[in-house]
Amino acid sequence: MYEKLTAPSTGSKITFSQGKPIVPDNPIIPYIQGDGTGVDIWPATEKVINAAVLKAYGGVRQIYWFKIYAGDEACDVYGTYQYLPEDTLTAIREYGMAIKGPLTTPIGGGIRSLNVALRQIFDLYACVRPCRYYPGTPSPHKTPEKLDVIVYRENTEDIYLGIEWPKDSEIAQKLIHLLNTELIPATPEHKNKQIPLDSGIGIKPISKKGSQRLVRRAIERALLLPKDKQQVTLVHKGNIMKYTEGAFRDWGYELATSEFRSVCVTERESWILGNREKQPDLSIEENARLIDPGYDSLTTEKQAKICAEVTEVLDTIWETHGNGQWKEKIMVNDRIADSIFQQIQTRPDEYSILATMNLNGDYLSDAAAAIVGGLGMGPGANIGDSCAIFEATHGTAPKHAGLDRINPGSVILSGVMMLEYMGWPEAADLIKKGLGAAIANRQVTYDLARLMEPPVEPPLKCSQFASAIIENF
Repeated sequence: MYEKLTAPSTGSKITFSQGKPIVPDNPIIPYIQGDGTGVDIWPATEKVINAAVLKAYGGVRQIYWFKIYAGDEACDVYGTYQYLPEDTLTAIREYGMAIKGPLTTPIGGGIRSLNVALRQIFDLYACVRPCRYYPGTPSPHKTPEKLDVIVYRENTEDIYLGIEWPKDSEIAQKLIHLLNTELIPATPEHKNKQIPLDSGIGIKPISKKGSQRLVRRAIERALLLPKDKQQVTLVHKGNIMKYTEGAFRDWGYELATSEFRSVCVTERESWILGNREKQPDLSIEENARLIDPGYDSLTTEKQAKICAEVTEVLDTIWETHGNGQWKEKIMVNDRIADSIFQQIQTRPDEYSILATMNLNGDYLSDAAAAIVGGLGMGPGANIGDSCAIFEATHGTAPKHAGLDRINPGSVILSGVMMLEYMGWPEAADLIKKGLGAAIANRQVTYDLARLMEPPVEPPLKCSQFASAIIENF
């Protein structure tokens, strides 16, 4: 099967059924060490994961690691510009799951982005980034412990499709001419808009299928959380981009109120039901006025639409969701993208799962990670229906490579996500406990040590931090 790889002779494959992994007690899991500091952080991660699995299951369960190659290390083994060899793709496809360190972005040739390529090749449409605070971690925020969110970022559409043409190119000029002379004038809502002739042109597709399968995963995750965390917030810029970002919101609500009708309630539905519960004799129009404060200034047509919404909610879900039943269901709401950026700082404890498109999710997940200690403490996963890849969320930091000083927390916590995804929560919990205790005891690498008050001297090495986590299981 392989040109230069040899799979472990012991162990079994992970398979998938209806988008869920079926994990044996002895799974073979491919790993990519990663470029730059991968040489330091992967050995630390493997040591921690192995120790947690052994302590949690006493040898009944064991991971058999399978080394595969990507990035600069792949070029060393397979040749120039062989950043993502077919061997690696075959192994991931065969075993269904992988974990990797940071990968370099090729310069001068090869693949545009290895991370994006892997997501697209395996249709890993859900980028999952949990951001929670471990006490003692230095943070620029006054109350970082209030933030405990999981960002579900769509991984295959929006800007990741990368459909664009440069200024003055033949295709760009043709497209601008077509838009300015035919398509825009034929769309009354665009009025007299014209695209400048010296523009670069980009297209950001957002599909119903892509949106709903992401929101589906977010809601399924919410079902596994404690009741007070069962909330999914659809993040979008639909007030401006109505047919892409606004459609994402609408399709998200459509999925929640159809496929998950028995376990979900929308924010507006909760207002309507709550108003009836507080005032049983409330009229439809009075209820409409309460859920939309600007009701009286609206046109008759818009008022009728809101009244119809109130009537439909009360007629269709009062029996199943009324009289307080909605309080036990997953709350699905939405927020404008720029608003949520400040709300995760000013009101972080009001949010749990944030589901959004690619670009919004990129900014939002990094901003949330900054609150709880930075990308060194930020794990990540890319999940599809037949494959999952867990990864560091930071770069390769080549100037630190081989010095045994970098923080391995991002890949270790990605390993925690992998264990949870596999259905091995006991091992995952050991790692979270050990990492949290190490930080609380000021047993940290230089990046955290220098930010603590007073600074920790001397900081732990990367390998020593791994040992400290294990000692604190």
